[in-house]
Amino acid sequence: MPNPTVIAIDGPAASGKSTLGQKLAEDLGFLYFDTGVMYRAVTWAALYRDISVHDEIAITTLAESLAIDVRPPSIDDGRGYDVWMDGEDVTWHIRRPEVEANVSEVSAYAGVRRALTIQQRTIGMRGRVVMVGRDIGTVVMPEAALKIYLDASADERARRRYLELRARGEQADRESILQAMLDRDRIDSTRDLSPLRPADDAVVLVTDGFSVDQVLEKVKELAEQAGVKV
Repeated sequence: MPNPTVIAIDGPAASGKSTLGQKLAEDLGFLYFDTGVMYRAVTWAALYRDISVHDEIAITTLAESLAIDVRPPSIDDGRGYDVWMDGEDVTWHIRRPEVEANVSEVSAYAGVRRALTIQQRTIGMRGRVVMVGRDIGTVVMPEAALKIYLDASADERARRRYLELRARGEQADRESILQAMLDRDRIDSTRDLSPLRPADDAVVLVTDGFSVDQVLEKVKELAEQAGVKV
């Protein structure tokens, strides 16, 4: 079995990566690591330090200077992990609306992606990690023990995001969500650096019509076949 023991889960927005990753990590006793939190941390740092998110050079320099770490949760307050940045717990800061509104631009910068890939690999090399993102199997941890590419139709993903927002009491327009999904898919799949695509040796799972538990059981079977102790 390849070392370190990492399960990579990639896929487009709202494909169910986070939900699957959390449940799988819990069942395996692994760290759940959504690599998107690192881009959120950089965004939060930029906003906190009054650095324009439109300044690619300044944001890249910032990303290169930050020490970001993801660890098992230390506080029982609903978090799935701790996010530390330069010695400060920023787990909840990075979930603020202003971060949500700006993280897409920050995550598109090639220099930021290169800087954070180094830190993501550092965490992955510790082993016993379920890593979730868009380029884990292709760029961040190509030596992962198991690579899953989780997908679903744009209509299904928009439906899920719509129901998620309504369940939280937020206003939501399904057509607007669908268009945003299609726009994000286009950006992610056509960018020059680490475009969204399945790794050559990834198992592609299309989840339309399947429950989370059904997908989880399938991935656990694949993990066992790959030599990951379940």
